[in-house]
This record gives sequence, C-alpha cells and structure tokens, in this order.
Amino acid sequence: MSRLLKRCRRRDSTDSEETERKVYSNDPPSNQVFNYANNYICTSKYTILSFLPLNLFEQFQRIANTYFLILLILQVIPWISSLTWVTTVVPLVLVLALTALKDAYDDYQRHQSDNEVNNKESMVLRDGEFQSERWQNVIVGDIIRMKDDEFVAADLLLLATSEPNSLCYIETAELDGETNLKVRQALTETAVIGEDDVPQLSRLQCEVICEAPNNVLSKFEGTLKLNNDTLPLSNDQILLRGCVLRNTKWCYGLVIFAGQDTKLMKNSGQAKFKRTQTDRLLNTLIIGIVVFLLLITLACAIACGVWETLTGDDFQVYLPWESFVPHTILGTKAGSKAAGSTVISLLTFFSYLILFNTLVPISLYVSVEFLRQIQSLWINWDAKMYYEPKDTAAKARTTALNEELGQIEYIFSDKTGTLTQNIMTFNKCSIGGRSFGDPADWEGNPIQLDDNTPKHDFSKNKWCDKLVWYDKMLVRCIEEGDDSCMQFFKLLSLCHTVMAETKNGKLVYQAQSPDEEALVGAARNFGFVFKSRSPSTVTIDVVDKDGEIKEEVYKLLCILDFNNVRKRMSVIVEKDGKIQLLCKGADTTVNARLSKDSADLLTKTSVHLNEYANEGLRTLALAHKELNRQVYEEWKEKHYQASISLTDREQKLHDVYELIEVEMTLIGATAIEDKLQDGVPDAIANLANAGIKIWVLTGDKQETAINIGYSSKLLTSEMEEVFVISGETHEDVKQQLTDARDQMKELTKQFSMHTDGAAMESTLIFDYETPVQVIQ
Repeated sequence: MSRLLKRCRRRDSTDSEETERKVYSNDPPSNQVFNYANNYICTSKYTILSFLPLNLFEQFQRIANTYFLILLILQVIPWISSLTWVTTVVPLVLVLALTALKDAYDDYQRHQSDNEVNNKESMVLRDGEFQSERWQNVIVGDIIRMKDDEFVAADLLLLATSEPNSLCYIETAELDGETNLKVRQALTETAVIGEDDVPQLSRLQCEVICEAPNNVLSKFEGTLKLNNDTLPLSNDQILLRGCVLRNTKWCYGLVIFAGQDTKLMKNSGQAKFKRTQTDRLLNTLIIGIVVFLLLITLACAIACGVWETLTGDDFQVYLPWESFVPHTILGTKAGSKAAGSTVISLLTFFSYLILFNTLVPISLYVSVEFLRQIQSLWINWDAKMYYEPKDTAAKARTTALNEELGQIEYIFSDKTGTLTQNIMTFNKCSIGGRSFGDPADWEGNPIQLDDNTPKHDFSKNKWCDKLVWYDKMLVRCIEEGDDSCMQFFKLLSLCHTVMAETKNGKLVYQAQSPDEEALVGAARNFGFVFKSRSPSTVTIDVVDKDGEIKEEVYKLLCILDFNNVRKRMSVIVEKDGKIQLLCKGADTTVNARLSKDSADLLTKTSVHLNEYANEGLRTLALAHKELNRQVYEEWKEKHYQASISLTDREQKLHDVYELIEVEMTLIGATAIEDKLQDGVPDAIANLANAGIKIWVLTGDKQETAINIGYSSKLLTSEMEEVFVISGETHEDVKQQLTDARDQMKELTKQFSMHTDGAAMESTLIFDYETPVQVIQ
C-alpha cells in the first residue's frame, strides 16, 4: 500500500518549478539526482485509504444528503426528537452506500486499466543487455528497443531504426485522433547504431537538455550533446507515449519523460467529480423544498410559543415542561412564563423539522442514479447507433453524464476529417496565369463532361496512380516542355515532407497530411516522380522534352517547417551549384512575400483562386526564389543558432524564416477537393432543426468555407444573411460584432456568421475566454 501511495503521489512544489530537463544516457546515478517521475501512471480518483472520506465529501455536496445528516444529529437529542434515529440513518446509509458502490465500481475499472498499462512489458537496456521490464519500472535515461505494432512506453528520443535513413512511422490516434501515419527521423549522428549493436548502445554517452514537461503535443525543443557537438532536437525526433510503431521492424529510443511527466498524461488531467445540469436542478429543488419546510416549521413553532404562553402554562400539572425550561413546575419556577414558552417553541421547531422530514425526497437521488444506469445500457444497445462497416457500436463510458446529451446547445466541429472524408484529390491548378482542370481537348477547347468523356490515360508512366484527369491541354504543355509547368510540378515533387518506399514493386507514399500526398501524387502522375529522400538529399524522376526519364538528385539544405502561424512551408535545395528556395502555402501568406515582378501573374492567378474557392476547393499558392550562396551561408548560421536555442526557439526560427522567404516569384496555385462524408448534410440539418447552434472550424479561405457551408447544409438558402466578421484590429472586430448583433435582433429567420481566425483570436484575447461567450 505504501508503494502504491508513493507512486500515485503528486510532485511537490520544488518539482513543479522545473524549467529545463537534463537526461544522461547509460548513467542512472546522474539522472536520479533530479528525482524525475517514474513511468507508473495513476488515473483513478481514489485509493483504499482516500475512498471513504473523499467519496463522502463528494456525496454531501448534494443538499438532500447534507439535510438528512443534520436531521440525524438532531434525532440523537432526546428533548427534541419524537422519532428514533434509525428511521433516518437507514435510508441515508442506503443512499450513500448505493452511490458509493457505483463510484467504487467506476474507479475499480480505472485501476484495472492502470494496472494493465503499468504491467505491459518493454525491452530495456540494463547491465549491458536488453531485458524484459514492466512499463512501471522504466525510468528516465533508459534505452528501449521497440518492434513493429508496439505501443511507445514513454516519451522517447529516437536514436536509430531499421528503415533507410533512420525513418520510422507512428500512428498517433491515441493522442490526436488522426489515423494517418506520421514520420519521425533519428539524427544522422545516432542513426549508425545497428539492430544488435548492444555494445555500442551500452557505450553511448550523451546529454539531452530540453524543455520541462508540458502538454504541447506538436512542439519539442532541446539539444543533444554528443562527441563535443551540440545538435538541435525537434518534434521530428520524438516518439510520444501512446503512439504505435508502424511499418518499422525495430527502433531504439532514449526515455526523456516518463509516467505523469509524459505529454499524454499532461493532457489527460485528473479524474474530477462532475455535476450535471440535472444534479444542479435537483439541488435547487431540494433547497426550495427545505426553505418551504423551514417556513412551515417556523410557523408551527411560533404557534406553539403563543399557545404555551396563553394556555400551555395552565396545563403544567398534566404536561409539565422539562426541568431545564424556565418557569417549569418541576423546578423552582425560576424565570418568566415568556422565557419558558420561548424555549419550548424553539424545541418544538426542531421537533417539527424532524416530523416533516418526509417532504425532502432523499430517494430521488437513488432513482436518478438507477435511471442513468439503465440509460447507459440503452445507449450501448441502440441498433441505430451501430456502424456496420467498422463493426462499432455506441459505448457509454460514464453513467454520470447521460442526460447532458439532450441539453447540448452548441457544437464546435473541425471540418477536415470530421465532416469530410480526409481523402484529397488533385482537381485543378493555375500555372503561369492559365487555369487547368476543366475538361478540355488537346487544343484546349472545353468539352462537355458526362459518363462518356474520356479520361487521360497515364498508363505510360509505370509509377502512375489513380488520378482522374480530363484536361488534355495540361498534358500537352508538359510534353512540350513548358517551363512554367516543369517548374510547377518539380516544386510539388520537392517541397514536402513525404516519405517514399517501394513495396512489391509499387511506390508507396507515407505523408503526414493528405494534402501533401495528393499534391505529390499528382506530380507523380504527370511524370515528376518523387522516389526517395535521405537527411541530405531528395531524388526525383523527371520526364524531359524527349520523353526520356531522367533521375535528378537535389541536395536538401534546409526544411522550413509548416505551422498554423506561418501557413506555409519551404525547402532550400541545391543542384548543379544552383540554390533554390521552393515555397508553398496559403495564398494570403505567399502572395504577401512576392516580388513586384509577379504583380501581373498574381492578378491572373487571384482570379483563378477565387473561382476555385467558390467551388469549395482547398487552394495553395506556389513560389520560388534563387539564392546567392553568400546570402545563404549567412542565413544558415542564423538558422543554426536559432535551432539550438532552448528559449523561444519557435519564435526565433520563425523570425529567421521571415528573413529569407521574401521577394519570391510566383509559379501558380493548386486546388484539391475533400469530399463530404456520407450523411453529413442530413445530420447537420437535423441538429439545426433541434435548435442546436453549429460552428465549424476550417483553415480554408472565406469563399471556400462559405461554399462548404452550403454544401453541408450548415448554411441554407432560407437564411436571411451571412454575417462576415473579418476585422483586423480589436476595435474593428468589436464594432462588427455589435453591428451584427443589432441586425440579428431584427431578423425573423435563421442567419449565419463567418469569422476569420484573426478576428476570433482578437476577440478572445481582449474580451472573452471561450468561443461560446463570443457567440452569446
């Protein structure tokens, strides 16, 4: 028991002040100095010792339980109680016991889940050999060997893998719900470790200095000191607890965060006592009943006092007052008649309080708990909530919140992968001011699209995929070696983070986002095939003007990562002594970084982008820039200093990226389609008819978002107006919200609102804490 309590204890105040973490490989004594958390996890609410006091504390937050506890205390006093205390203690104990049993069962299941996880086994390097060790015994600084389809035991620094270039693939569904595989890559300096090279692993002496434990899943900042070199570490080298290793025979990892310090546990939080709207309503009703009871009791006590004063004193011969009551005949008759009547009425007040206790329905809580249990079973048995394709039924994971499902007022939903299928298809593109993608013949003349319209045959390309394309004009431009088209598709085949591997003679791509996979796949079909990458190179096959396939190897100098702030990504590559910056991203961010020479092309491309957006397509702009070697070398040094910084690394890298992503030349734009999932429009329409307000979050352009809104029935033609909130300053946003609210009051039909990210962020930062407050 003491061992369990020790492991489940929270960190003390000194532990919570950790600002950075130092981890030493193969050096347990040095790591033990810091008293890092072990890998034991505890998600339950109670222990054997804490269950009774903590559960009783939670139950007595219900007014009825507190009332009957007070009543029980009063019934023990013989002068005011005409009923035995057993009449109160039996129902009270019964109610408390039934609720405690349900809570104990729920928490027992949490303990079972914790034990199952804590007793999983991993291969850990101990005493110069790998030994099977339970997860709960893994500590910071251990080196773990994992195999395909195994769960990651703790937050690890990836050291080496079985795959070329030390790549590994992970599934993060347990963390973020995404089922597409993500790629991680070990540093070149540690990737030389082989599968059975235990001696080299045992000799590995390195120091990791990184950020303190936190709950940010998408960011990691740290450095690795190895052989007198300081190497930057990022999220690309980290395997988080809860991930599953996929398509990777084996890999080695160094434990950085364990147990309660892992990002998974930092996001899980502690199990809390949750009170539903029904619980709050019951408390309010019970308070009303108790107030009514007190008023009746007070009236009876006053009436008793009046009667005792006027008449009761004369009946003391037959009904004497208690010996401690003033003016009683059992004593010396000391004290006045009024004082005696006052004491009698006060005692009567408590007596009536006990007699009228049946007004307070303590059994109501038991009835509600019983109904919740039955409701949860009905949810599990609901045939209409069974999804046959995946053999998945509804499952009520708690019995405490069932009725909340019927009281939902707002729904906040992501669009991609939630409303849509998350299956992207390359649909249209704009290159050099010309739009491609609509059905056209070899001369560029538009043709009618129907079931008999011929698709372009990509079978001459042995790496072709399942792209459906009707525009012959784009194919002709590529075959003729059009420079703009060649630049366009070369950029798509080079500017990405996709990984390629050959399985059974087929080229398979592993992408972190379906957008990238769709774009790289489109370039592949048009003859610009991404073949492989290493930490320092990218290899593609290109079809030249003569139809010959030539392999081109580009030196990969730097990847400027995509994030939600930058809304773009870039790569810097070199070939034949020529250094290029290739960039793709949201048109608003890319267009702001173009040179003046692209003004005319930008005008034409913007027209195409608006057309694509109005069709509900997701758009990206493409640009490039040639770099002077001296300029690049100076920038490279600034980039290195920012990449090894342990404070504000992300912002420093962002500032460095801004220095080089300027004066670019526009190439064109892409448009891809993400179709809605089956049944989404009807589901949204039914929710709207139920009076539920629905808000959808999307990274698309305003026109695209509104188009998707209509196709999903989030917006309908019956709505009177779509209010657009797009102010750039706090004052503009506040004024637009005020004007919209005033106009909404005059409308008789439904209406909708569209607000961009900057406007929402401005409003939340200055005036409100949650989106619901903005809407209200």
